[in-house]
Amino acid sequence: MNDFSLQELNTLLGVFAKAGIQEQAASPEELDLLVRLQHAQAERDEIENMDFDDCLGGACKL
Repeated sequence: MNDFSLQELNTLLGVFAKAGIQEQAASPEELDLLVRLQHAQAERDEIENMDFDDCLGGACKL
């Protein structure tokens, strides 16, 4: 599976913003892709910013 890096996801979302594609004015296909990219970016950001010291003692959120 080819996952995008956080930087790549941020770049893709930036392209959507520069193109002026917003949720309320997007076609169904554009909206689906935009929502999926936003979700993937949020997940990737959380994973990359996770402090793995929080995982000590079995308290990890993974």
